[in-house]
Amino acid sequence: SEEDAQKAYEDFVKETNGSIEAKSKEIVEKSEEKAKAEGALVEAQEAKESALFELEQLANSKAELHQSCDFILKNFDLRQTARDEEVEALKQAKAILSGAKFESFLQSE
Repeated sequence: SEEDAQKAYEDFVKETNGSIEAKSKEIVEKSEEKAKAEGALVEAQEAKESALFELEQLANSKAELHQSCDFILKNFDLRQTARDEEVEALKQAKAILSGAKFESFLQSE
């Protein structure tokens, strides 16, 4: 009976030691997994910040381009009229230099 109790105690100690070792290994593995996950989290946060910064820069570029395009569209007719007047003035100057009479241009307008 004492031998049985001794055997049971030894089995219990072996089982307990095995369980402690298994739990210790599990703790180490979980700690490694946690460290990896925390590293991945830091990387993801940095990537997010970088992406947000890039989006902000793109939004600023878009706003600048939009403003520039609005200006060009707003002044297109005015600029086109000015170019047409320049072209007409150059044609008249060329004609005058080619020997045409200036009075004929005054009468045609």
